Amino acid sequence: MSEIILGIESSCDDTSAAVIRDGYLLSNVLASQDVHKAYGGVIPELASRAHQLNIVPVVSQAIERAGIRASDITAIAFTRGPGLLGSLLVGTSFAKGLSIALDRPLVEVNHLQGHILANFIKQEGSENRCPSFPYLCLLVSGGNSQIVRVDSPLEYEILGQTIDDAVGEAFDKCSKMMGLGYPGGPIVDRLAKEGDPQKYHFAKPHVPGYDYSFSGVKTSLLYFVRDQMAIDPQFMEKNKADICASFQRTLIEILMDKLVKAAKATGIREITIGGGVSANSGLRQAILEEGRKRRWNTYLPEFKFTTDNAAMIAIAGWFHYQAGKRTPLNVAPVSRLADF
Repeated sequence: MSEIILGIESSCDDTSAAVIRDGYLLSNVLASQDVHKAYGGVIPELASRAHQLNIVPVVSQAIERAGIRASDITAIAFTRGPGLLGSLLVGTSFAKGLSIALDRPLVEVNHLQGHILANFIKQEGSENRCPSFPYLCLLVSGGNSQIVRVDSPLEYEILGQTIDDAVGEAFDKCSKMMGLGYPGGPIVDRLAKEGDPQKYHFAKPHVPGYDYSFSGVKTSLLYFVRDQMAIDPQFMEKNKADICASFQRTLIEILMDKLVKAAKATGIREITIGGGVSANSGLRQAILEEGRKRRWNTYLPEFKFTTDNAAMIAIAGWFHYQAGKRTPLNVAPVSRLADF
């Protein structure tokens, strides 16, 4: 008998619902919140209010587009955390209510786990390449930068992680510093394609092991731009593409250096990336180039699965459900989760 999982994602500012049947995606609906652009970042109170408006129509559309009835759902997977608590409360509360109404079990999912398993989302008519276990996942987003060893859908080991800021935050701070707009990552990526990545050089941290640090490179950029604009007030406007290209190259080199070291030490050649920053064209190209050079088997999630989306929550929930995992109705969302 088919297992149909409804996934609900509401960890930040995107409300999303998806339906997966036996690992195959039937629908994936997402409602974004443009209101935050005016503030240069996500405003938690506004995000939770928007989730309340979006959650019912988004879930309804996901079920309709999947061509199923609500009563066909086997289990309801939802993001418990990490994320904005107000946003998580909306998704968790709705999942609980639907669980009671349909008499279907709940399955909690760690949002980061969803990103790690995004490459297992299958689609009709697609190649559906999946990594073999064990594999390494470079998990990079606005809140996380980690190298994770994945031994099974439910077994993880964090080999390295940022000791201060996440790489996604570094991209956003670069954009904000230069007055380019929000969200910063896609803007910096777009301008980087027009610039010379070797034009400028920024400080790289020396952190032992596989851990990351991005606070220093942000400071290096800040001082560099400040000093140059003291000489020429038009410097940033004249050279913004080269600045973005050089800054992006620096961040990618920092990420790839530790990933290469981890792959060498573990002997693992199955390499994936996940999280919002995995949409960055420079990083995707760097992964592919290193893969060809080092004979890795590389797996890049489709762009639509790099951002926060319910399809990744549904596939993670499917693995949890198959393993017999169930979540009680008294569960509470958590803004920070200690592990996977």
